[in-house]
Amino acid sequence: MIENLLIVAAGTGSRLRAKGDLKPLVEICGATLIERALASAFSAGLTRATVVTGYNAPVLEEHLDQLAHRHCWNIETVHNGEYQHPNGLSVLKARDRLSGPFCLAMCDHLVAPSLYHTLMAGERRAGEVALAVDTALGNGFVDLEDVTKVRYAGRHILEIGKEIPVYNAFDTGIFAADPALFDAIEKSGRERGDYSISGGMTELALEKKAIAVDVGGEFWIDVDSPQMYDLATGWLAANRPLAV
Repeated sequence: MIENLLIVAAGTGSRLRAKGDLKPLVEICGATLIERALASAFSAGLTRATVVTGYNAPVLEEHLDQLAHRHCWNIETVHNGEYQHPNGLSVLKARDRLSGPFCLAMCDHLVAPSLYHTLMAGERRAGEVALAVDTALGNGFVDLEDVTKVRYAGRHILEIGKEIPVYNAFDTGIFAADPALFDAIEKSGRERGDYSISGGMTELALEKKAIAVDVGGEFWIDVDSPQMYDLATGWLAANRPLAV
């Protein structure tokens, strides 16, 4: 059972700026995005979270302290001063904090706790990184212009990226990983100048160590624009399973 969670919450969130200056602190149905992201992971059985902060870090860190006391959550932070650069650099900032398996999530992705259960129940060998993928290509909660796309066969991811022309799944932004992900991001950055998480997954795909776990049917949404915020608000108002 994986116990550790890594959440990337360092960026400026410019596409959601209309809803607030600091994206993790944007409120949706009475709770902040970061609170909902943490609640889903802790509800799924994870017990310790490392949050990578960046833009306006003191304000976010104060909020995280309040959440830790309110919910009795185990939260620590690590700062990424290079938050304007690819998101894989935020992952690398946590390398010294995570020596074993962990789940990786994005602060603006709302997911049902059951998605974590499905992901963690999937087959994953040492040195492999599993990505929760959604094969429901007609999912109305997906922004086709922004979502990262995945092409996979069997259990192996073959390609990943926002611009790949052929795909059969969407990247939900939730991973089951181990330190192999750190090595892959570093290698991608060193050899191709790509320090993104997708760059690391591309490197793992070349080594046949990037695994897809189909979680189609589990709720998830990337709240990265006003349009997606409105969709998430409507779903939460009608269903409330992610209430905190």
